[in-house]
Amino acid sequence: MKGKILIVDDDAGYRKVLNGFLEDDYELTEAESGEALKKALSQEQPDIVLLDVKLGQDNGLDLLPSIKKRWPDTEVIVLTGAPKDDTEAVSWAVEATKRGAYNFIRRSERFDGQKLLADVANALEARRQSEETSILRRALETMSGTATPVFHSAVMREVVRTVERIAPSDVAVLLTGESGTGKEVIADLIHAFSPRSKGRIVKINCAALPRELIESELFGSVKGAFTGAHADREGLFRQAEGGTLLLDEISEMPIDTQSKLLRVLQDQEVRPVGGKTAYKTNCRLVASTNRKTEEAIQLGKLREDLFYRISAISVHLPPLRERREDIMPLANAFLKRFAAQANRVIKGFTPAAVDRLTAFDWPGNIRQLQNEVQRTVLLSEGDQVDAADLSISTAKVSGEDSSDTNFTLLEGVERNAIIQMLKETGGNKLETAKRLGIGRQTLYNKIKAYGIEV
Repeated sequence: MKGKILIVDDDAGYRKVLNGFLEDDYELTEAESGEALKKALSQEQPDIVLLDVKLGQDNGLDLLPSIKKRWPDTEVIVLTGAPKDDTEAVSWAVEATKRGAYNFIRRSERFDGQKLLADVANALEARRQSEETSILRRALETMSGTATPVFHSAVMREVVRTVERIAPSDVAVLLTGESGTGKEVIADLIHAFSPRSKGRIVKINCAALPRELIESELFGSVKGAFTGAHADREGLFRQAEGGTLLLDEISEMPIDTQSKLLRVLQDQEVRPVGGKTAYKTNCRLVASTNRKTEEAIQLGKLREDLFYRISAISVHLPPLRERREDIMPLANAFLKRFAAQANRVIKGFTPAAVDRLTAFDWPGNIRQLQNEVQRTVLLSEGDQVDAADLSISTAKVSGEDSSDTNFTLLEGVERNAIIQMLKETGGNKLETAKRLGIGRQTLYNKIKAYGIEV
């Protein structure tokens, strides 16, 4: 997509020269006077304005603040004819900078087109970086609680740009990616950027609820609808009225419930379990899954028609091993938070620790990195975290055998408990899940995440 440039100059000959250099690479519009510029301010925002200082009766520098006020993200390059002397040129340059200009180009008898092209390219890059910084700053400002959004890598910056574009609509969004990649944080971001941000974002993990309760949890229920229904229950769809509903791990929802969910989405109304009255619903749906959607459909875990209904927009979050630029910014953010909570002064990570952290593949992604940093803060003794303080010191790094993988302290305990219970039950996953007090699908997910061979 070509950058947009507005040329503001009262000299038709000079505008023609500028056009000759720029028209192949940029989309150009012109304003031949200060009055024409004022009219242009009500039109589409350009990326760059090339602004002449002398515009007949008007002074371009006097108009510059109006440009920056109307188009704060537009970069302005001030152009001028030959001043009386160098002192006047310096004065103009200083004044242009004070009023928000990106750069100041002094005309000469021999026009330097290559310098113009370089200045325009640099201004466009500065605008792009400024836009990214603005997006990321607003992203960080919208987040709260324990979430630590870090978008240093190019792929995550692109995710944030996508979120900013889709958030104002009400279209359903499907977030995909491995467990621990930050899908819930992106759901929070979609809600925060949307017009529904004044409402609630309600979240449910579909894998964590018993089959017999998930419908009443989602749609609500009336008193006496089933054993234990001692009072009317308001479902999550009604709780999220005017806001956003996140259905986490939607592919773990029972298939028959998925069909009822599809009906709710199509009719925009929900009927409580055991009820006779349907209620209109007005919430934005965001769903997520750590499964590959094609496989989930083939395995009968996800209805194909529901998939098409919830995936008008699909956003994929890559695993941490594919965006290693985010590892240390995340680690430093976690270190700062957990050190403050523990009332400890820890300056950072030693070079050896940095090497170890950035080389590790992080099968548990951001969640595992967070747990590792928290554990290290609690158990390390120095004012810097060294490689020896990390439990991943002998863990799997890129290219090493997965059988050597170690996990954080809590994950190691959990992994060993699952292995021991599988041995006791002879590999019976259903019985193992019952004895551990977790859902069957949760057990399957942990077996996969921890690389346990059954």
